[in-house]
Amino acid sequence: MSGGVDSAVAAARAVEAGHDVVGVHLALSRAGGTLRTGSRGCCTIEDAMDARRAADLLGIPFYVWDFSERFREDVIEDFVAEYRAGRTPNPCMRCNERIKFAALLERALELGFDAVCTGHYALLVDGPEGRELHRASDAAKDQSYVLGVLTAEQLAHTYFPLGTTPSKALVRAEAAERGLTVAQKPDSHDICFIPDGDTRGWLAEKVGTATGDIVDRAGAKVGTHEGAHAFTIGQRRGLSLGVPAADGKPRFVLEIRPVDNTVVVGPREALAVAEISGATYSWAGAAPTASAFACAVQIRAHADPVPAQALWDQDAATVVVTPVEPLDGVATGQTAVLYDGTRVIGQFTIDRTVSAVPVDA
Repeated sequence: MSGGVDSAVAAARAVEAGHDVVGVHLALSRAGGTLRTGSRGCCTIEDAMDARRAADLLGIPFYVWDFSERFREDVIEDFVAEYRAGRTPNPCMRCNERIKFAALLERALELGFDAVCTGHYALLVDGPEGRELHRASDAAKDQSYVLGVLTAEQLAHTYFPLGTTPSKALVRAEAAERGLTVAQKPDSHDICFIPDGDTRGWLAEKVGTATGDIVDRAGAKVGTHEGAHAFTIGQRRGLSLGVPAADGKPRFVLEIRPVDNTVVVGPREALAVAEISGATYSWAGAAPTASAFACAVQIRAHADPVPAQALWDQDAATVVVTPVEPLDGVATGQTAVLYDGTRVIGQFTIDRTVSAVPVDA
């Protein structure tokens, strides 16, 4: 129970369904702030109190479990290490993969519980080959992308009571009817452990600054920067280029090279990616029966899925995906989630991209 409206209503529905429910709030930071700042914040005292009030209203036991050390190691330190390596990670994926449905689920099973119930918007379907993960009924709130890291074993011990709810407005209305004080509490957003939203400044403190070159695709220097970690693939603003493009058009960040602290920029069309691949992957349920299969690929939580062909090379332990139309602005470190209709097939961390536009084009 995070202290938000979704987990409170999920708990209420679980109780109403006749389950033996215990509320657990995860303390993920030992230096959490006392108060939230609007919709920003992580593990604040206010959030814990909101969760406790909801549990008290529902008449269920409530505990706070300290996972701050594991969160620091598995999520925050991973986030910093990925940026140091020039990649763009998704900390929500890591939290689901290593904390909520790993550390939390492991402890729950050890204590004799059957499942972890959360307020995520996604559907679980018992298919012919086991439990399947599907998109939620409310496309606007669907969170199947960030849950794509879950394995068959984890899905077997997971419960998403909100997956069939047509809209978030109905969840808030239900919370109000139940007397839950969090009915109108703002949704949290951005990176939870950077409550002020200044990711660039936060990374500068963790990674440090170091002057480097900004170059074009041919390797010619066109500017300088104070730290490659401050840039993301597809970024246009804040480049401060000293040499304008020959055609006068704006340039975008195409590549980040941490080894020599170089940022590569180029035209908008060079952001198009014709192929992605990764060696860190998992299947959300049964593994594909064929090495090559059609799918849809989604590379961001709120991006549209793109039809594609996937090749699972089990010998090389890699997944290669070729979209029907080029993907836009893909960064290594991002997660690619594969779908078959509404069903999540699996996911992989992107570690290689192939541009659709040759360097000399």
